[in-house]
Amino acid sequence: MASPLRSLSAPTLLSLAIAIGLGGCAGLPDQRLANEALQRGDTALAEQNYRQLADLGYSDAQVGLADIQVGTRDPELIKQAEATYRAAAQTSPRAQSRLGKLLAVKPDSTEAEQREAEGLLKKAFANGEAGTLIPLAMLYLQYPHTFPNVNAQQQINDWRAQGYPEAGLAQVVLYRTQGTYDQHLADVESICKQALRTSDVCYTELATVYQKRAEANKQAALLEQMQKGYASGSVPAMRVDSVARVLADATLGKPDEKTAQQLLEKVAPGYPASWVSLAQLLYDYPELGDVNKMMGYLDNGRAADQPRAELLLGRLYYEGKLVLPDAKKAEDHLTKAAPTQISAHYYLGQLYRRGYLGHPDAQKAVDELLTAARGGQNSADFALAQLFSQGKGIKPDPVNAWVFGQLAQVQGTPQAADLMQQLNDQLPPEKHAQAQSLLQREQQVRGTTAQNALALQTLQEEKDGEDAPL
Repeated sequence: MASPLRSLSAPTLLSLAIAIGLGGCAGLPDQRLANEALQRGDTALAEQNYRQLADLGYSDAQVGLADIQVGTRDPELIKQAEATYRAAAQTSPRAQSRLGKLLAVKPDSTEAEQREAEGLLKKAFANGEAGTLIPLAMLYLQYPHTFPNVNAQQQINDWRAQGYPEAGLAQVVLYRTQGTYDQHLADVESICKQALRTSDVCYTELATVYQKRAEANKQAALLEQMQKGYASGSVPAMRVDSVARVLADATLGKPDEKTAQQLLEKVAPGYPASWVSLAQLLYDYPELGDVNKMMGYLDNGRAADQPRAELLLGRLYYEGKLVLPDAKKAEDHLTKAAPTQISAHYYLGQLYRRGYLGHPDAQKAVDELLTAARGGQNSADFALAQLFSQGKGIKPDPVNAWVFGQLAQVQGTPQAADLMQQLNDQLPPEKHAQAQSLLQREQQVRGTTAQNALALQTLQEEKDGEDAPL
């Protein structure tokens, strides 16, 4: 069997922002329809209308269509999107910006592409394109060898000193990337209170700060302001959804699941993604509704082609806690979710590893679990360590078992320490050097993948809702 510690042949991307408003053509009803469809999460209708306009030669519509292609995370469609951006970049500052952002987070990008990304982002910024400083900062942070004379933190300090509003948000991104967010909650609050009127992502950031600090009064005032903004149309539904999920996240502080449910029920009829958020809420807090209500939410989500709905359904049939277990249904739903939902790869890997479909399939298990692990699913490393240690359907491999066990232990995975005691005994002394080398290589792959994933996720959060519909 080929070594599992190989580079992924078709790396996936988290979606770039696709909430795009097209300027300069307000008289085109199809364009307005596409904008409005994106605002409510209906990418199918948006794509249909963008494509009609793109075929007529409208560059902004071509960019909007390419944005949706990037959002699919399909490698072939992403290649098409890059080509579209390049063609439109000859005349469109927006296309220059999009191409720069895509190259900035492109896995295994060359130094030439990294420098091209810098040039495009600088040019787009000079042309007045919003949302360029954050990916530029991330570019400097991820590739210090390409830009040895640029310090990301100092560059952000300079931008803030020059008064660029986006520079503050770039600082928040840097805190998240460096894992120092909790140490800078006061600065995050200060930055986002100033930027709240122009950057709705700050509702999510402030809600996170107030949850972590258990500041109920500030949280209540923020929610009231957000709901007024939603009623007036200045705050998009996706932002209400993201704040509701912050309120329900028990890892951020004491959850307020009932308020989260109220917020989601308000926006779900016009924003299909919130049906899935509601289903997830009932999964996490069963007292809020029964399984029939949850399945109704998921039906609504699936009707709107929401991959998260497929993921949760697959998980329900995999676990068999709230519905009867059904491995085939689980596989079907998880396979549909896998192109955009990294957790789906973990559950598929476990299905194949444990033989739930009739017999173990070690190669499929390794492929799926490795994809999940490199995508940030911590528990996947522990599953890989077990697979190579136990040797079910595969020849035991103490070197790979040790590598993944080490990764699981570093991540703080429960029971990883006990497993590592066994793996240390199983690893022959003459194999230690090989195992250490493989571990270092995998950590390098993980570092780049994790930063790219965070960069793309952040760009989506910062840019969603960037342009209001015409």
